[in-house]
Amino acid sequence: MGGFRWLQALAFSGLALMTPTASYAGVSIGLSITVVPPVLPVYVQPPVPGPNYIWAPGYWAWGDADYYWVPGTWVLAPRPGLLWTPGYWGWSDGIYAWHGGYWGPHIGFYGGVNYGWGYGGVGYVGGHWDHGAFFYNSAVTKVNTTVVTNVYNKTVINNTKVNNVSFNGGNGGITAQPTAQEKAWSQEPHTPPTALQTQHEHTASTNRALFASVNHGTPAVAATTKPGVFSGAGVVAPKGFTGTQSKSALGTSPYGSAKSQASVTNKAALSTGSTTTKLNAANHKQTVNQLATGPNAGKGPHPGPHGPPNQNAHNKGPKKPDHPG
Repeated sequence: MGGFRWLQALAFSGLALMTPTASYAGVSIGLSITVVPPVLPVYVQPPVPGPNYIWAPGYWAWGDADYYWVPGTWVLAPRPGLLWTPGYWGWSDGIYAWHGGYWGPHIGFYGGVNYGWGYGGVGYVGGHWDHGAFFYNSAVTKVNTTVVTNVYNKTVINNTKVNNVSFNGGNGGITAQPTAQEKAWSQEPHTPPTALQTQHEHTASTNRALFASVNHGTPAVAATTKPGVFSGAGVVAPKGFTGTQSKSALGTSPYGSAKSQASVTNKAALSTGSTTTKLNAANHKQTVNQLATGPNAGKGPHPGPHGPPNQNAHNKGPKKPDHPG
């Protein structure tokens, strides 16, 4: 994808590099990771620390011949109007390749991975920009209204049982494929992660407790309010078990087994309206089409994640349900 950064990991040397690429696929040359990425831990999002912060979900990175967890955190966009498309692991030609996240005017394809807290595999339903200010959907995002006042409430429903798979393709991976719309968005100008995001990942790489071989797929720090701060106030630990990959995928992973890792329903990974997030290609395409061109795109108190801003976005919607966590 034009202008975004991807991780080139060499399993034999443990070296991790970040370089730009103009390729849509973003598959790095020399990547030779054959170890299945661990499942995504389930955690409660820390409240947004102030206006215009964007949630960047946590992910497994590769370094020192092992996966390590980069906690989810709140970050400021490089400029107003930009949205964060998370990175994802994709299976291709017998290896796992990292497709790095990037900033852009639209949410692009992120492998169909259900990162939760608005990133349910397609788009983002946790908030949107409106005339230079970011408005938060309190039905999805943890918001302290004494700190942030640009808030609306749009109930979203997800009835899909999610197994927290962290990669696309391959044995046991998510089968979603990018739509024509997402491919078109991949050609838009993109901005790489900010310096704080890069430093956040680097700091995580120096913390041995975040490595999967040490924490067995359950990092002690799942999310944090501020980038690079992994202790003290604002640090969140994972909730219970980390979920499970498919049994076939777990059979090749050193980070757990189907017996030891409990399957969970991640209600925080939300979709819009009655459209649920399915882990397959057909439903991924259908959901993207509904978000981008459906009758409700860009309308109501919460426009579709790819729709135009709405001046009435701060109006309250249905009563906020108990947050799933």
